[in-house]
Amino acid sequence: MMSNSPTPESASAPFDKSRLPSRHTTVGPERAPHRSFLYAMGLSAREIAQPFVSVGSTWNLAAPCNIALRRQAQFVKLGVAAGGGTPREFTTIAVTDGIVMGPAGMKASLVSCVVIADSVKLTVRGHRYDALVGVAGCAKTLPGLVMAMLRLNVPSVFLYGGSILPGRFRGKDVTVLDVFEAAGTHGARTISAADLAEPETVACPSAGSCGGQYTANSMAFVSDLIGLALPGSASAPAPCESRDRFTELAGRTVMDLPARRIRPRDIVTRKALENPAAIVAATVGSPNIAFRLPATANEAGIDFDIFDVAAVFKRTPLIADLEPGGCYLAKDVDEIGGVPAVLKARLDGHFLHGACLTVTGRTLAGNLVDVRLPQHPDVVRPTTDPLSQTLPDRRPGRSVWQSCGRRGHREGGGSAHPHLQRSGERLRSGEGRVSGNDAAAQSGRRGARHLL
Repeated sequence: MMSNSPTPESASAPFDKSRLPSRHTTVGPERAPHRSFLYAMGLSAREIAQPFVSVGSTWNLAAPCNIALRRQAQFVKLGVAAGGGTPREFTTIAVTDGIVMGPAGMKASLVSCVVIADSVKLTVRGHRYDALVGVAGCAKTLPGLVMAMLRLNVPSVFLYGGSILPGRFRGKDVTVLDVFEAAGTHGARTISAADLAEPETVACPSAGSCGGQYTANSMAFVSDLIGLALPGSASAPAPCESRDRFTELAGRTVMDLPARRIRPRDIVTRKALENPAAIVAATVGSPNIAFRLPATANEAGIDFDIFDVAAVFKRTPLIADLEPGGCYLAKDVDEIGGVPAVLKARLDGHFLHGACLTVTGRTLAGNLVDVRLPQHPDVVRPTTDPLSQTLPDRRPGRSVWQSCGRRGHREGGGSAHPHLQRSGERLRSGEGRVSGNDAAAQSGRRGARHLL
């Protein structure tokens, strides 16, 4: 008996798969065996007829940078489905510097970036997926996913998993940097083992990447400025509810890119690479960017080496007082308007190329039209009064036992961000922490359907 149910060829869909890569695994009578595997995973004929969008994350239990990413991926999948696509989730590895640094395992860190790029390329190319949303959280996973996007050159959106919130120690905000410094102080026999044990248990109270302007947050700035991420998506810390809006929007946005004919290599140009170099220098970000940007350029076939990065660094004044060299954290940047506010300050000072294309379909300058300049000069100074001119007057190096001496997170100033306040209270009381055991349960929030 013939079935009246629609076949993938006849199922009504807003997208024509005849020119999409996924047609090679889903269209035509010879692909009936292939489709049987898809039906086994609960897909309908309509879903098989839609574009297949890979949602790749570096979710794992290697470090707190990654533990919230699978939950975020579920919201991305909701956005893809709402935009008329069929999300296909996968994960890849992560080797996290904060844990492997020091032991012999640190030799695995640098090479992991290339392994991530290779594995994502193999997954997307092998399964003939039509687009990619990449969700990453730590120093090697971010550039690895960006490199994969440029290799594949399929419609892509990058999403940063967010930074960690600070912990509290003796009335002050602390980060993992304070624990490293306390370890050194203990090694010098200045503090006791009991004094060292106390900050290590409270410095990292939540999911997210290291909260200062280290490599992960520097690369998050890069993704926002290079044009592959949604404007502002790099700012909010990992536990914030405001991230849900960006994650779902990332899924919707990737569905718009084919009609706009926007691919990663259309976005990542020579000028688009100079922009993140300028913002990393302006925020005293990680020097690792000096070789991450050339590696990214290489994937796009662009001649942009470490000397080109250095030239941008040299002409860029410092305007942000961020850890590890300064006082403030990523969550403080979020409270003053986020990455867009910092970019606005640089653009108005004529230190950025505003005509560069982004995944929104607008230029960088177009994305920043309605953004207000930051109003907190302690965190980000105006371009006309750069921090680099005041360096001789800055305070001496501080430790976990000495406050920064400025207003802000070092003295535990109140947060102006309601989501941050609520998230911080939940996390410090043990509520809302994302662990391996409850990640799957949280991933079902708001009726996410595609959990396979």
